[in-house]
Amino acid sequence: MIDVGTLRQLVDWERGLISARIFADEEIYALEMERLFGRTWLFLAHESQLNKPGDFFSTFMGADPVVAVRQKDGSIKAFLNACRHRGMKVCRADEGNAKAFTCVYHGWSYDTSGRLVNVPNLEDAYFGELALPDWGLLEVAQVESWNGLVFGNFDPTAPPLVEYLGDMQFYMGPMFDRTDGGTELIGGVHKWTVSGNWKLAAEQFAGDAYHGGVSHTSATQAIADGPGVAEKLGQTANRQRRSDLGALQFSSRLGHGAGVMGRLPDDMLVQLLSASRNDLLIRYETEVALPEMEARLGRARARAFGHATLFPNFSWLPNVPSIRVWHPKGPNEFECWAWIIVDRDMPADVKEALRLQAIRLFSPGGTIEQDDGENWGHIGRNVTTSPRIRSMTLNYTMGLGHERTDDPDYPGLIGSRFYGDVPQRGFYRRWLEFLTSDGWPSMGDVDIVATAEK
Repeated sequence: MIDVGTLRQLVDWERGLISARIFADEEIYALEMERLFGRTWLFLAHESQLNKPGDFFSTFMGADPVVAVRQKDGSIKAFLNACRHRGMKVCRADEGNAKAFTCVYHGWSYDTSGRLVNVPNLEDAYFGELALPDWGLLEVAQVESWNGLVFGNFDPTAPPLVEYLGDMQFYMGPMFDRTDGGTELIGGVHKWTVSGNWKLAAEQFAGDAYHGGVSHTSATQAIADGPGVAEKLGQTANRQRRSDLGALQFSSRLGHGAGVMGRLPDDMLVQLLSASRNDLLIRYETEVALPEMEARLGRARARAFGHATLFPNFSWLPNVPSIRVWHPKGPNEFECWAWIIVDRDMPADVKEALRLQAIRLFSPGGTIEQDDGENWGHIGRNVTTSPRIRSMTLNYTMGLGHERTDDPDYPGLIGSRFYGDVPQRGFYRRWLEFLTSDGWPSMGDVDIVATAEK
């Protein structure tokens, strides 16, 4: 197993120097499954997927298959999706409603609370001696919800979810706490596989706006649907490059990160609110949603939306609107699971417009999504096939030394430009702490107060 000293040499977050080896190493991947995904709060499902008792959703926590189930008392539990007899999956469906989960191998059956309730040939084969209460499904230690988002944690000693979210709650509000009616998922789940390392996607959503003007140029031109629109978008991109225009980066000491639109001028804000240039969506966001959010959350927080990653692998894009999980499947493969999230009380035509926008832009066949997958895949092939590239030191120094913690409106470590590696360095700092700690990792300084207000 890779030692602590080697890991600290590979990730020098203080100087912004990180080895490409962390994207290809089998031992590092194994350590991530044990110490990172085995201890962090991980997204399981949205409550709108689990409306009734018996509703379930099958997913993963790192490499471990789990099933989340709504209980008769309204609570939600999650279990390792493995029969206690031989380890066969007890639930092979992606989602649905069930009264029990029965293993198709030998017929052991469990109720939705995880109890073993039936074993074939219990009396004659086991002589009535098998203690059923001792052989229930293994339960995920902690399950909690935040504004409709359901998270699970294998570690019973991990801090509560609200403490884990910390100052990220401020930036989650404009995505998940927009209205009194809450949010819901529509259109099912899109799943696809990328030949690359899961951290490439997680860190990009945490802080990489830098790639947009290069990687997505052709997609941006294709999106333009009227005379002069492409030229206007190009002018906006040039203005963006010349100054920050009020956009900024956020990095949490807890590893979370975001690119925040914050203080963008209203004309540019309007353009970003509808990625597809859809007039219906622009009117809804500017005339209905944004005023309501400002009244509900305050002006600064209502505009604190942007691309983001909740450490380690839950990300979102508000103007699409998409939430996604990067499920690791090895050091050089991961699955993206993406959902479309909308306000529950949105008009039906607005929901449909958002569904179509998300499919066209950020889905397996989306014009923008394909650019990202292509980049991650090429990096994956480079670091896994070339020993010299794998030993390279990568540059994460953008904005180093120009961060601040005294912003009057926005909590956390703030990078005052739209481009920077501020969230990425914070991501790998926390990643390193988890991988080098035998227990719940200390942050080595004052803990962040869990609050959604400032």
